Amino acid sequence: MKVRLRLWSRNDNMALAELANNINIWNNLRDRLPYPYQLQHANEFISHCLLQPSPTIMAIEADGILAGCIGVEMQTDISRISAELGYWVGEPFWGKQVATIAVRQMTEYTFSYFPQIIRLFARVFEFNKASMRVLEKNGFHLESIQKRAVIKNDRILDDYVWVRFRE
Repeated sequence: MKVRLRLWSRNDNMALAELANNINIWNNLRDRLPYPYQLQHANEFISHCLLQPSPTIMAIEADGILAGCIGVEMQTDISRISAELGYWVGEPFWGKQVATIAVRQMTEYTFSYFPQIIRLFARVFEFNKASMRVLEKNGFHLESIQKRAVIKNDRILDDYVWVRFRE
């Protein structure tokens, strides 16, 4: 499967709304992702992405089809040398190495185009072993387990922090 990262297009709105309107996706992400996810949400998100002066949120494409989303959130103030990586892949693309390849590409992109970033980290809910494996395969290591640090679906969970440093 050929995986590539690309800029968002307004034409992605229908596919994005369809992929993101999935409880299994939402259960693994922050609550700021709306659920149910509707076409209006997709349009607003894509408009936001198109306004980025330096692209940090990209579409994941697999064999020419929208497969998910990946991005980095630059930290500020004393943490300005760090960026948080976040990603999701639509359920039809699970188990096909799409996330692994996308994380590799985004890691390379971040370290290439944002020279101030020396630390890239990702936060993963305790039950999301597949995402932890994706990060591990891309050279991230488990930095910490923040016990009882987050809440999702009214469950208090451990937050696993994975990190990779610029080489």
